[in-house]
Amino acid sequence: MEQEKLQEYASLLIRKGINVQPGEELWINAQLHQIDFVRMCVEEAYKAGAKKVRVRWSDEKITKLGYMYQTTSELCKVPEYSISEYRYMKKKLPSMLHIISDDPAAFKGIKQSKITRSNLKFRKKVKPYRDAMDGKYKWCIGAVPSKEWAEKVFPHDPNAEEKLWEAILSTSRVDGKALENWDKHNAELMKHRKQLAELKLQYLHYKSSNGTDLKVELIKDIEWGGGVEFTNSGNSYNPNIPSEEVFTSPKAGSVEGIVYSSKPLSYSGQLIEDFSVRFEKGKVVEVKAKKNQKLLKQMISMDEGSKMLGEVALVPYDSPIRNSGVLFYETLFDENAACHLALGAGFKECLPNGANLTNEKAHALGINDSVIHVDFMIGTKDLEIVGIDYKGKKTTIFKNGNWAI
Repeated sequence: MEQEKLQEYASLLIRKGINVQPGEELWINAQLHQIDFVRMCVEEAYKAGAKKVRVRWSDEKITKLGYMYQTTSELCKVPEYSISEYRYMKKKLPSMLHIISDDPAAFKGIKQSKITRSNLKFRKKVKPYRDAMDGKYKWCIGAVPSKEWAEKVFPHDPNAEEKLWEAILSTSRVDGKALENWDKHNAELMKHRKQLAELKLQYLHYKSSNGTDLKVELIKDIEWGGGVEFTNSGNSYNPNIPSEEVFTSPKAGSVEGIVYSSKPLSYSGQLIEDFSVRFEKGKVVEVKAKKNQKLLKQMISMDEGSKMLGEVALVPYDSPIRNSGVLFYETLFDENAACHLALGAGFKECLPNGANLTNEKAHALGINDSVIHVDFMIGTKDLEIVGIDYKGKKTTIFKNGNWAI
């Protein structure tokens, strides 16, 4: 890949994604094979004025070895140094850049219950710190190809990594004018956020020929997000690059009907495919999947909140990611190719003054609480979404999979 394009992408992640400001501390989470690109990001951050950049390295193959050879009881222990890191993050609120390149089948062959139990233990232990940070710090997720990921996306292609790079950069609007492109794109997403807010909707009703028939209640006066976001102190950032969604958190426990997936879900290093989720009285009562149904059942059993929705996100079917024709097997991209929902935790920052609310208050107002937040794609070419306001007036929000407002 051309160094000039990679440099532009690094600049985009640092200057629009994180929006690094002078005197800021930045943490970068990355994998070992990404070192050259991470160096670009580190230098770009310092040029933007960062006072300190810390890189936290990981490697999926080493992680898999841990799952293979450690006992479940050992994996479930959360060391004090991990808690100390979270105490520091809660106090200092460093910005976080996550550079992903996950192998969709990284943990194939590992007993799933071992992964689930250890992940659940860790998430429960650090959840109070994460909750305290919500809406108060800047973060961004970007991506870099790995050999395994590229070969999954472009099997039997000797140029797989190069092609995946091209797909990442294209869908991230890196074409020589990335910063300008994102200013325009953020403005377009803000327009839809404003339109939805003005409708003051109580419900969203989803229907598609694949069998989806779902009615979701929204929280009164809930706000819509998408594109550029702001911390409680007013600092702007773009949490996902790429991103095509406009989203909000529905009212916990207020969903009825059934929804069918439109793309595979990569979860815990495995793929869940061709699945459906049925809700009654706001909670999942049945899931079916042609592949990895047991894993899907484990996912919704993580805690009480994992059975309820935490997010509804609107993404046009005619989006750059879907139009690329690439199935990425990675949620960051695939969720932005189609409308999606998320099981698990909601976003308290979608409430008015949400970042300054206690978690207890946010949950009392209807924001779901859970140790997980898992997006799954439901958008189709014929998806229709009708919004219904508090007086019963209906407005078609999506028609034939695309924006109708």
